[in-house]
Amino acid sequence: MSTMSLVVEAASRANLEPFQTRRTFAIISHPDAGKTTLTERLLAAAGAIQQAGAVRGKSGARSTRSDWMEMEQQRGISITSSVMTFDYDGLTLNLLDTPGHSDFSEDTYRTLTAVDAAIMVIDAAKGIESQTLKLFEVCRLRDIPIITFINKVDREGLSPLDLIDEIQGKLALDLTPVLWPIGQGVDFGGYIDLVEKRVLNPQGKTIAEFEALEDLLEVEELVDNPVFMNALETLEMAQAMLPGFDLKTFHEGHLSPVLFGSALKGVSVAELLRTLGDWGPEPRPQPAVPAPIPPSDKKVSGFVFKVQANMDANHRDRIAFVRLCSGKFERGMRLKNVRSGKDMAVSNPMFFFGNNRELAEEAVAGDIVGIPNHGTLSVGDTLTEGANINVTGIPNFAPEIIRRVRLSDAMKTKQMAKALSDLAEEGVTQVFRRMVGADWIVGVVGQLQLEVLSARVAKEYGVPITFESMGFEVARWVECDDADELKRFIAAQKMNMAEDRSDAPVFLAQNAWWADRAKQDWPKIEFLTTKERH
Repeated sequence: MSTMSLVVEAASRANLEPFQTRRTFAIISHPDAGKTTLTERLLAAAGAIQQAGAVRGKSGARSTRSDWMEMEQQRGISITSSVMTFDYDGLTLNLLDTPGHSDFSEDTYRTLTAVDAAIMVIDAAKGIESQTLKLFEVCRLRDIPIITFINKVDREGLSPLDLIDEIQGKLALDLTPVLWPIGQGVDFGGYIDLVEKRVLNPQGKTIAEFEALEDLLEVEELVDNPVFMNALETLEMAQAMLPGFDLKTFHEGHLSPVLFGSALKGVSVAELLRTLGDWGPEPRPQPAVPAPIPPSDKKVSGFVFKVQANMDANHRDRIAFVRLCSGKFERGMRLKNVRSGKDMAVSNPMFFFGNNRELAEEAVAGDIVGIPNHGTLSVGDTLTEGANINVTGIPNFAPEIIRRVRLSDAMKTKQMAKALSDLAEEGVTQVFRRMVGADWIVGVVGQLQLEVLSARVAKEYGVPITFESMGFEVARWVECDDADELKRFIAAQKMNMAEDRSDAPVFLAQNAWWADRAKQDWPKIEFLTTKERH
C-alpha cells in the first residue's frame, strides 16, 4: 500500500475558530536522546529564536531557552517542565519541554495531562529505552497522538527497518513513514520526503522530485549512488509492510507518522514542524466530572497542571500553569477555584517562553497561561466561570524514597516549612507530617530529586537542610468506605501514620513485606499507590 498517496490538506486557518488554531504538545524521550536540542531547533525553524542553543555548549555558547534553571545548565539535563508559546504558519504552538530523567517523571506525567499531542524522540543507535516506554504508556492511557522522531541518523545506529520493527513490537503502535533517511552515519546523504514527494540533501536542498518512487530510477545521479539505492529498496519494503497514513487513526493514538532526522544538525526539523501543524490535533475534550469539557464550550474552564516557585528570584514569585479547556479567557476576569469554592481575579496572566514572559490579554482553549498567586492555587485545581467541574486524571504517585528532613538552624523552622510547602505544591517533592511527633518527611521518586530539593531550599529560601533515613521504605495513601474502620486502622497504626499536604492519611511501612502484611490484616482498607490531585 502506498504510504503517502493521500496528503491531508490543512484547513484554511483564517476561517477557523481561535481554539482550532492551537497545537499544544509535549516532547518526550529517554535522557540524552536529544529532546531539548530538538526543542531549540523547532523554535529556530519557526523563527521564534535566532540561534538554537546547545544543552552542553562551549564556553560562551548560548544556553538553551527551555533549560533555564541554573542546575539544568550546570548538569546539562532538564529537571523541570518548561513552556514555550510561539506562532507558526497561522497557528499558535504551545510546546511543553519535559524532563527526560526518570527521577522527575511525576512532573512529566502531570504535564502530559495538559497536551493534545506528543513528539516521541528516539535515539537511532539505542532504539526504545526504559523511560521512553514509561512515557509512551502514559500517552496511551490518554490516547494522545504521537509523532515519532528518530534522532541522530547522522551517526551510526540501527537500520531504519530494525528501528521500525522494535518500535512496533515494544509499543504495539502502527507506524507510517513520512521522511526516510538516505544512509546513516558517515554515509548519510539526505532524506526522501514522502509528503512533498521530493529528495533532499542533508542541508535541506531539493535534489529531485517525483510522483511515484519509481520515477527516481530515472534520475541518473541517484541511481549511480549505492547508498540511495539501498535506501529506496528498504523504503519500498517498509511501504509494503506498513499501513498508509490515516488522520483519524493518528488522532485516536493508534498510528504514528515517523520521521528520521538529526536535531543537532537541524535535519528534518522543518518537516517535523510541518507534520505537527498540518496533522496535529486541535484541542481535545478534557476528561472531567460530571462530564468531559468540550473546547467549543463558551464558558471558561482550565486546570492547574504545574506550579513553579521562584522563577524570578528577585520577586519570590509563584506561578500556576493553567491549561485552558474551553471558552475565551480575558485578563481581569474572575474565576472560581472549584476546590476552595473561592473566586479570584486574574489580573496579571502570562504567556511564557522558557522563563521569559509577557502579559496575556486573552487566551483560548489549548493555551497555557501562567497565573501569579501566593499559595491559593495547587496542582490539580480546576478554574471555571462558576460551574462545579473537576478535571480528572492528574496524579500523585507514591514515593519510592522516604527521608526525614534535618534542619541545622532551629531558628529557621518557619522558613523550612514554607520552602517544603511551596515545593510540594510544585510537585518537586511530597511532604508528610507524622501524626505522632513533629518530624517533617519528604517523599520522592528518585535520588536526584533530593539533590534538587536541598539545592533549591538553600538557594531560594536560605535554609540549609539535610536528609536522613528513618526506617520507612513504603508509603501508601489509605482509604475506606467504612469511616469507623479507617479510624480503627489509624488508631492501631498511629506510630506508622502521617498526613500529606491535603491532610489525607498516609501509611508508612518499613518495607514491602510489612505493607503486604497490613493489607492482609486490614482487608477493608484500600492502600493506594496513586491518588488524584483535586
